[in-house]
Amino acid sequence: MSQPADTPPSAAPRGMMQRVLDVVEKVGNKVPHPVVIFLILIAFVIVLSAILSLAGVGATYEQVVASPGMPTTYRDAEPTVPRPPGKYPVIEADPDNPGQYRVVVIDPTDPGKTRVYTKAEYEKQGGKHKIVKAGYPAKEGEYALIETRTRSVQSLLTIDGIRFMYVSLVPSFMGFTALGLIIVAMIGVGVAEEAGLVGTLIKKLVIVSPRWALTYILALVGILSSIAADAGYLVLIPLAGVAFLSIGRHPVAGLALGFAAVASAFTINILIKPLDAVLVEFTNDAIHMVDPTKNIGLASNLWFSIASVLLLTLIIGFISERVIEPRLGKYKPEGAAGEAPAEEGGSLTPDESRGLRYALFALIGVFVFFALLTLPPGAPLRDPETGDLIGNTPFMNGLIAAVMVVFLFTGAAYGYGVGKMKSLADVIKAIEKTMAGLGGLVFLFVVLSQFVAYFNYTNIGSIMAVKMANALTDMGVTNTLVLLIGFIVVVAIIDIFIVGAVPKWAIFAPIFVPLLMTLGAAPEAVLAAYRVGDSPVNTITPINAYFALIVGFAQKYDKSVGVGTLVALMLPYVVWMFLLWTGLFAAWYLAGLPWGL
Repeated sequence: MSQPADTPPSAAPRGMMQRVLDVVEKVGNKVPHPVVIFLILIAFVIVLSAILSLAGVGATYEQVVASPGMPTTYRDAEPTVPRPPGKYPVIEADPDNPGQYRVVVIDPTDPGKTRVYTKAEYEKQGGKHKIVKAGYPAKEGEYALIETRTRSVQSLLTIDGIRFMYVSLVPSFMGFTALGLIIVAMIGVGVAEEAGLVGTLIKKLVIVSPRWALTYILALVGILSSIAADAGYLVLIPLAGVAFLSIGRHPVAGLALGFAAVASAFTINILIKPLDAVLVEFTNDAIHMVDPTKNIGLASNLWFSIASVLLLTLIIGFISERVIEPRLGKYKPEGAAGEAPAEEGGSLTPDESRGLRYALFALIGVFVFFALLTLPPGAPLRDPETGDLIGNTPFMNGLIAAVMVVFLFTGAAYGYGVGKMKSLADVIKAIEKTMAGLGGLVFLFVVLSQFVAYFNYTNIGSIMAVKMANALTDMGVTNTLVLLIGFIVVVAIIDIFIVGAVPKWAIFAPIFVPLLMTLGAAPEAVLAAYRVGDSPVNTITPINAYFALIVGFAQKYDKSVGVGTLVALMLPYVVWMFLLWTGLFAAWYLAGLPWGL
């Protein structure tokens, strides 16, 4: 691979687009390291919490009542449930009307007595409490008691606040399960990547693809390559250029296609990947600011992600063939910087073919193993009470372990087949190399865990969400879909300057998840909206760590390619992917389709 030139050559005069890109690049280069950003944010939260606490800032909000022994939903209420003394109102089964429920409250005219209402009567009479549909933790069609409460900002510069910061350092980090999830996943993914399985699979798919379908298959494989973190940037993108050249098509068009597929759809996949574990964990932390009993799972966006993969594959393939290739015209090798890569279709070596066979055998073995653990009645990974496999079950709750096992065994089998891993010691070395590469991420998570803990302690996020929700309601902006689309736009704009999906979500989740939940959005929908806004712009911001590398790849085929050239090629992808993907999100929301499992 060639390294990108320090100053990309360009003979054309600098137009408005180039000047705008210069500003973006200059500003982006001044953005500090994510660790520095979060250290600044921690200091800001500490000072802000003290100021807001002294000012007496707080908010009034409604929350599900969850007193011990008091049923919170009609489904859970039974005639035998004991009524705690003084704990009213209580939802309970009506002994005089089987199948119906009643509400028992303190008699406003005589505190020593109680008064019984039907649900309809109680909702009419009002009071401190009210019954609402689909509240948390009540499910659709059930009812829960909602109580009005007040929360104030807690200062981190009080005695209690300082004590919290001191004693919570280790517990906050140890309780930051996102780190454990990604380390477990990367054990398997790292072995597969180190063995060369990922690169060989991509190469094999390119070889077996018919010419007419090559564009769409490369787009699909590029999107799916995010399962192996950044491997797609280093393997799929240059391979796409070579694949296009091998069949007489413009190689820069192949690079553009690969870049769009890998970078502009990075947050989605048809499989569960390590990034999902981190995003979901941040989402759950934010959810708990509103409802401590609510959680979403790793597969909470699975159905929407699968649909998004299919849609974006078609969009990327269509734009490549109908817009990008006609714009580039016929490829002229004489424009290459030095010697252009050879026009070779390539083929798998005998070792690579043997490695893929071994990996297939390992995959079958893993599937059989998990089938025995999940499919028979009473299997260990089914819900012990209901027998369900999908939902809040051992299998779904431990899904990241299944991801790790699949990649670990297939990667080790491939490595053995090609001769790179001859013993268990070689597999362990691959894992150690992967873990060593996570050092920077571990340090980032240490800082992130403290930021999340401090922010949650202060109550600033939940109070901000309540106040913003009230302000939007007062302005008449209560359409949840409009707010979600506005959130997508905000994420896309910020993505120009903060490319990483994890650091950005660590900032956004504690603010926008409680806000949008307060206004009626499901947390699964908020996370899906974040996925839509986060990815498309990745291909046009020079802040992307791989942007200059892609320019370098392109200059191997055409030395005149510069930053402006690449942005001009990627803009059609960005615009159409953003618009149509947002359209899919809106249609999904309006149709009321499930976001995932």
